[in-house]
Amino acid sequence: MNILLMEDEDSIRKFVVVNLKREGYTVLEARSVTEAKEILESGIDIDIALLDVMLPDGDGVEVCQALRAKDKRIGIIMLTAKAQEEDKIKGLESGADDYVTKPFSPAELMARVRTLLRRVDIKIDENIIECAEFKIYPKQGRVSKNDIEIDLTPIEFDMVKYFVKNPNKALHRNEILDQVWGKNYFGDYKIVDVNIRRLRQKIEKDPSNPEYIETVWGRGYRWRTSCGQE
Repeated sequence: MNILLMEDEDSIRKFVVVNLKREGYTVLEARSVTEAKEILESGIDIDIALLDVMLPDGDGVEVCQALRAKDKRIGIIMLTAKAQEEDKIKGLESGADDYVTKPFSPAELMARVRTLLRRVDIKIDENIIECAEFKIYPKQGRVSKNDIEIDLTPIEFDMVKYFVKNPNKALHRNEILDQVWGKNYFGDYKIVDVNIRRLRQKIEKDPSNPEYIETVWGRGYRWRTSCGQE
């Protein structure tokens, strides 16, 4: 597995590289946005990207958007020294799957990387799941609506798959976190809300008046339709 690490602080970058290589990953190091873009243009396949938010020549959001344009299935984790809510949301809305706030422990970062890799490297052959206008292809990690493919990230795909397997059921944010991000996830509910907002932009005719993903106040969300099961 190839992991792109974009981090300008030498001490942090070397620390992360050591831990990634210890897990057996191949690490592509970039100390700037310019170097990260050169790696992207080289044609090397990237499975996971760890992107620092703030760099001298740009930010991780710019690289995140470039990665998403290149391949929607790349797993992306933002690294930020800031704990402010707006920085987390900015990264997620740019297409990132997750974020880690500095300082972070090796165990936390490796757990996040392993969780994303499980989604990127889909090997289990499953039947197509049909739900109203939607078709979910678990093996390929694809979703289509009226036979038109929807451009989803790995996290967004897992959310849709979980929803359609539980139609018309009010799902608490805790349940969604456990099923999509894993029971050992260290983050909070905000990551669920941001991804729901992104999903609505992609699958709803009118995201402000959703037809499929309904908010259940005080609890979480409900996929409001009847779906065929596997």
